[in-house]
Amino acid sequence: MNGMKIITADAFTLGEVEGAHADIETWQITHLDVGLTKEASRELGFRKPMLGSLRLCLPVAVVHKVGDVITLNQSLPELKNLKECKAE
Repeated sequence: MNGMKIITADAFTLGEVEGAHADIETWQITHLDVGLTKEASRELGFRKPMLGSLRLCLPVAVVHKVGDVITLNQSLPELKNLKECKAE
């Protein structure tokens, strides 16, 4: 999954998968670490750090479909209000 592009429901390229978080009791992936594009960082209201990149911890509940790309079931404006959506 690392390196897969993530597209929002409104066809906005959010970024690429850089890792995942799993619940070790159930062995299920709970969140994806997403390296945000510059445009996505700006649209979500985040400031890119001087060194490194900005990553978003995205709950898998917003994943609609996985194919050549990962498609989300929410648009970019909806992701702004997602309580679990955290920048690291």
